[in-house]
Amino acid sequence: MRYRLRKSSPRLTSTKEIAETRDGDVARLVAIDDQPLSPDGEQQEQARLDALFSDSTRQRHRKQSEESDTGIVLKLLRMLPQAFTYEYAGSGQGSAGPNHSGIVEKFRFTPNPAFRPPDLETQALTAMSGEIWIDAAEERVTRLEGHLQQDTNYGWGILGKLDKGGWIVLEQAEVGAGQWRIARFQIKMELRILLKTKSFDSVQEMTGYAPLPANLDYRQAIQMLRGGPGSMAPDSH
Repeated sequence: MRYRLRKSSPRLTSTKEIAETRDGDVARLVAIDDQPLSPDGEQQEQARLDALFSDSTRQRHRKQSEESDTGIVLKLLRMLPQAFTYEYAGSGQGSAGPNHSGIVEKFRFTPNPAFRPPDLETQALTAMSGEIWIDAAEERVTRLEGHLQQDTNYGWGILGKLDKGGWIVLEQAEVGAGQWRIARFQIKMELRILLKTKSFDSVQEMTGYAPLPANLDYRQAIQMLRGGPGSMAPDSH
């Protein structure tokens, strides 16, 4: 898939064109604070892509980092049935797709007192309550909204503490050909480490999903992204 990623925070908003390849994702920065790159900014981005094109080890490192991040997300999703207890809250109408009516089932969730988090990443689930919407036909999560109900030790209190009141929102949607992808992810949390506080405050929006040729490699993706938005085939140059 190819898509556009807009990530905004109180400090900065960036927009990137992303292409998924067999070698991992490739990104091209196209805007800062919703404004096209300056000539100098565009030159720097082209130089970065040149360096990536000529050095495959950089792309391997990017892929390894992506796989690590993906593994954490999948781990959290797999823990949902164990980490929470659920209460049915009725049905409603979500976004309809080509293969489903859009009927969603809503559940409220609270921490399961019997859940024992196996690692650092899953500790926050012990203090999170919220709501989850599930597409009835596809059995897919379409929206999850969770709030931290109490301060939560991170790393058993050694690494820090997540403050009460933090929250996350995750939305998924069908993007064609029966594929579901994350469409929006928002987080607002504060992690206290000794005398410092690290804030997580951002919104990521993924739009314009479109299919790409199978087995596209990362160098072909770089050429394609240089063709500009809407270019779906590798550049012939």
